[in-house]
Amino acid sequence: MSTRIICIANHKGGVGKTTTAVTLGHGLARRGKEVLIVDFDPQGQSATFLGINPSADIYFVLASRIAGEPRGPDLTALKQRVRSSGRKNLWIIPGGTETAIAQTTIVALAKPVSYIADVLKYFTGNGLHYIILDTSPSLGGLQERAVWASDYVLAPVQPDYAAAQGLRQLITTLTALRQEKGWGGTLVGVLPTLYDEQTRETRAEMKDVTRAFGNLLLPPIHRATILRECAAEGLTIYEKDPGSRAAREYEAVVDLVCSLA
Repeated sequence: MSTRIICIANHKGGVGKTTTAVTLGHGLARRGKEVLIVDFDPQGQSATFLGINPSADIYFVLASRIAGEPRGPDLTALKQRVRSSGRKNLWIIPGGTETAIAQTTIVALAKPVSYIADVLKYFTGNGLHYIILDTSPSLGGLQERAVWASDYVLAPVQPDYAAAQGLRQLITTLTALRQEKGWGGTLVGVLPTLYDEQTRETRAEMKDVTRAFGNLLLPPIHRATILRECAAEGLTIYEKDPGSRAAREYEAVVDLVCSLA
């Protein structure tokens, strides 16, 4: 099996992208898959959610090709940016505030849309089953390049107006990348998060999202205090309460991704 790259994306922040990236990654790792999470968000929250300090590792990875192809000791140092998550089969290249500097540089130098794909090739293979990309909602250039590098895009969306608008903007980006840049990936699903069927706004937005995306709409992840607690404690839902509704709901997402292989 070749390494599959999955991008977690929405042009709106606060919709559960990092929770989804980390939970999906650990869920796949628990099934014996070798998984690498790559954090392209300057907030560095993927590391934090796993109980690890944010760092400049992804900055150095992104900067590695600016001056040309890394070779020899430079390539060895690049691969050493992969860190253990402390969980079996789960690895991470953490991010931090320096990521924004790399983004600015890449855009200023007009690096091609394939730039992140070219960087990630140093980490594929060697038994790695999945690379999961956690992205910033910024339209500054990294998210588009991360999407272009991906085989699949999973789009979390909170059922409210702003998040739904962010999702529509993402679809516009995906369409443009496909038509203008030759992206060959697939939007594999729209994942409602922070779902609360008790509110009128949620019910109304879910109807709109269902009409717009039909079969792409996945079963929702309900709003749950335990997911916020996981983030604060540096644990995944499978460590804190594997029998919880949130864990069962995310297992359905893991099932979906496993079915794509």
